Amino acid sequence: MTAAYGIDPKMGYVSLIQQKLDNEKLDYKVINAGLSGETTAGGLERIDWILKQTIDVFVLELGGNDALRGIDPKNSYQNLKGIIEKVKAKYPDVKVVLAGMQAPPNMGKAYTDAFKNNYINLSKELNTALIPFLLENIGGIKDLNIKDGIHPNEKGQVIMAENVWKTLKTVL
Repeated sequence: MTAAYGIDPKMGYVSLIQQKLDNEKLDYKVINAGLSGETTAGGLERIDWILKQTIDVFVLELGGNDALRGIDPKNSYQNLKGIIEKVKAKYPDVKVVLAGMQAPPNMGKAYTDAFKNNYINLSKELNTALIPFLLENIGGIKDLNIKDGIHPNEKGQVIMAENVWKTLKTVL
């Protein structure tokens, strides 16, 4: 989602968040470290590289591809936890925002519940801010997604930026 798959990155929610920061005259620079198709395991492998730059606020949005691949939610949980712990170890004063994702319903209730609860439980355990569901009011809505039905189009990106902003503005 962060990589703005299928659309011009300038129309993606990350760029829209930078515009909101600029409009609010908040002195933050958004750095997009997202990669299309990345899993939580890939994020954990790359986090040390990302942490080479100074970070004041860290927004973690990973997991959707884990759900699409049927990766055990326990593995996703451990990967996300590892990322957050590494971020906090390197930058103890960092503010972390965790973007919740949900698994598609065809994965079954037990899987979707476990997956959704990963984000809620991690947020509580590691004291992070939580965006309950990044794709709230976007997921499954044909007119807000590109042809693959998974990734938000420009209209969906605007809504996604609002979903992120609701939580992000509270930690800035």
